[in-house]
Amino acid sequence: MIETSERDETGDHTEILVPEEHAGTRIDQLLATLLPERSRSFIQRLIKAGRVRVDGAPVKASVIARAKTRIVVDVPALTSPTPDPEALPLDIVHQDADIVVVNKSPGMVVHPAAGHARGTLVNALLHHVRDLSGIGGEQRPGIVHRLDKGTSGLLVAAKHDQAHRELGRQFRDREIDKEYTVLVWGRVQAGRRIDLPIGRNQVARQRMSTRARRAKAAVTHIVKAELLDGLTLAGVAIATGRTHQIRVHLAAISHPVVGDAIYGGIRRRLAPRHRAVAQLSRPFLHASRLAFAHPRDGRRVEFRAPLPEDLQRVLRNLRHPS
Repeated sequence: MIETSERDETGDHTEILVPEEHAGTRIDQLLATLLPERSRSFIQRLIKAGRVRVDGAPVKASVIARAKTRIVVDVPALTSPTPDPEALPLDIVHQDADIVVVNKSPGMVVHPAAGHARGTLVNALLHHVRDLSGIGGEQRPGIVHRLDKGTSGLLVAAKHDQAHRELGRQFRDREIDKEYTVLVWGRVQAGRRIDLPIGRNQVARQRMSTRARRAKAAVTHIVKAELLDGLTLAGVAIATGRTHQIRVHLAAISHPVVGDAIYGGIRRRLAPRHRAVAQLSRPFLHASRLAFAHPRDGRRVEFRAPLPEDLQRVLRNLRHPS
């Protein structure tokens, strides 16, 4: 359990007392579990840099944790430029003292990264929302989870560290309900469960794969399905949140997301009845529903976001071809 967590000009300093139930776990796995806002790869980099200490001494990632052992984790302050607030349009669905829920527009990157220093959701949040949690670091203030650049829809951000930790715990424990609306090629039946591990493609590093050697468990459920003459408009729920999960899983069962250029969703030759999809410049994928326990009092809250105009237009043309 986390005993203390402090921040100063040098960075974040967290002290952990290993709980009995986590004894026998590798140090890197343990920290990735107890600090869900930090990725395992990030923790491993901290360990290599000597910033994780057990009983005062640096350790290796493979060291096995013992109950009641004291672990100190030091995360150095970022030296990257702090993102600037930008007066970008932002659809705020809900905001209170603890969280802000936004309906992200397609084409917007969530946080600054190589090639995307400006114009991100973080830049917009810094302009529209005064306070955001700092757990994610200066480049990702408030960011608890992400959506792909081409995916539109609901995303929750935390306004302070306590809310960030609680939301992070809910994501880690799979207590948050996330439902997406997606249009796929072919006929898919409601009730289907896709249980395939996902990892990074060893050759094309920007792609994910269900056949990667280092893969993590991933589960996707088809909860609704409307057949549209050779296509299926589906409601999809995910129990896990792997990178590109829905796109990879649907492609793996030969029903790629319409408009997905990376995972086979582009058709060069379209039947006349499907020409409406040619106007899509992104995957037909929208985060339409988000439900979770509010971090302040535990009450269940639910948010919905309608399909944006570009996706609605495709459906209108499919249902009522001219």
